Amino acid sequence: MSTKDLEKLDTEKLESFIGAKTDVKGEVNVKGTLRIDGLVHGKVYADCVILSESAVIQGDITAKKITVNGKVEGNLRAQEIAEIKAKGKVMGEIYAPKFSMAEGGEFNGKIEMKIEEGKVIEYQTKSQGSGL
Repeated sequence: MSTKDLEKLDTEKLESFIGAKTDVKGEVNVKGTLRIDGLVHGKVYADCVILSESAVIQGDITAKKITVNGKVEGNLRAQEIAEIKAKGKVMGEIYAPKFSMAEGGEFNGKIEMKIEEGKVIEYQTKSQGSGL
C-alpha cells in the first residue's frame, strides 16, 4: 500500500479537524485521525495526524502516523511512520521506526530510528575430531 493510499485511508476515517482560521493554545488530545489546517501552540496527541500546507505547529506531535505538509517547530514522535511531504518543513527531532521525505521537503534536526531487535539464536558448530 502506497503512502498516498495510507493518507486516503486515514482521511476517510477523519475524526477531528482544526480549521485554517483556528488558533489553538494548549494540549490537543484526539482519538482517531486529526487533520490540522490552522495554528497549534502546544502538544498534539492523536492516532494519526495530518498537517495541511497551511498548518503551523509550535510544539511536539505524538501519534502512530504523522504526515507533514505544513510547518512544525517541535519534535515528532511516531510509533509507525513520520512523513514530510514536498511542502512540509520540520525543525526539531524525529523519533520513528520509519521515515520518508519527499523532494522539496525541509528538515533541520536529528532523526532517531529504533528498529526492534530480532531474537538472537546461538549457533554452535560440531568439532570435526581435530582435537581442539
